[in-house]
Amino acid sequence: MDSITQATLGAVIGETMLGKKIGNKGAVIGAIIATIPDLDVVLLPLYSALERISIHRGFSHSILFSFIGAFLIAFVLSKIKWTKLISNSKLWLFSWLALFTHILLDAFTTYGTQMLLPFSNYRVSLDNINIVDPIYTIPLLVGLILSLSIYRNKTTRIKPTVIGLVISTLYLVFTFGIKHNVNNTFRSKLKEQGISYNNLLTVPVGIGSVNWYGVAKTDSSLFIGKYNNLKQDNIVFTEFPINDYLLNTIDDELASTLKWFSNGFYTVVESDGKIRLYNMQCDMQGIRTYGNYKAPTAFYFEITPLSDGNYNLSTGMHKKEQ
Repeated sequence: MDSITQATLGAVIGETMLGKKIGNKGAVIGAIIATIPDLDVVLLPLYSALERISIHRGFSHSILFSFIGAFLIAFVLSKIKWTKLISNSKLWLFSWLALFTHILLDAFTTYGTQMLLPFSNYRVSLDNINIVDPIYTIPLLVGLILSLSIYRNKTTRIKPTVIGLVISTLYLVFTFGIKHNVNNTFRSKLKEQGISYNNLLTVPVGIGSVNWYGVAKTDSSLFIGKYNNLKQDNIVFTEFPINDYLLNTIDDELASTLKWFSNGFYTVVESDGKIRLYNMQCDMQGIRTYGNYKAPTAFYFEITPLSDGNYNLSTGMHKKEQ
């Protein structure tokens, strides 16, 4: 999820576990630790455009990294004046929770998280909450602020933080129920409209898991529809040919990496001698319309052939629907 949410959750863990002993410093340390996995973006300039696809949410977001990182962080904390009187086991557990909850929270979103590296590069993506959702973040933040201010010198200082954490967690669990209902709705509408499909992807967009896109994949096309939990209008599906054959003309490694990154939910088009791949797995913002041309989502990878036989990989973004 977004950096503010991740830092807030880390601060909540720090306040809950260490707040009574070291005060507000526990929240500060927790927030810092919880942002460590996302420092992988600092390394991106060192890699090629193709390699960057797999670097973010890569090893720094793996379960193994959380265990190793927790040992290193706990060792450093044991040498600091604020925390050296706290047991090593508690410092490790605190550090591990701050790292692991970051990884777990990212796995709930649509981008995909390589939690199993280095044993598997499978991208875990539960697709039940948007990458930015204030309904999850605000209870955490409000509870934390109350603990660090009004309740700071009270014996019950962690109570607001715990209450905020419980509310946010209940909402997170509730989104799984919403997704289950959304999946059933899309399956029913696809059946009513006589659309046979192999796989179905449903992803939330915006705040509160109210608006969802469904992507039904057939052998040759993607059928994309939008659904609102509150309005519950009829779902209109738009068909986009996958055009997989267009990837046969480019480098095998590049093609296989782009397919892996999209988990099979992609479409390909050719424009002015360039190949564009739209990835529905990590970026589903809705259909973009330009006259007679429709794009399945805003973000795309663009592959430009070079005179020496190589390819240049770049990214682009369509503006909002016109």
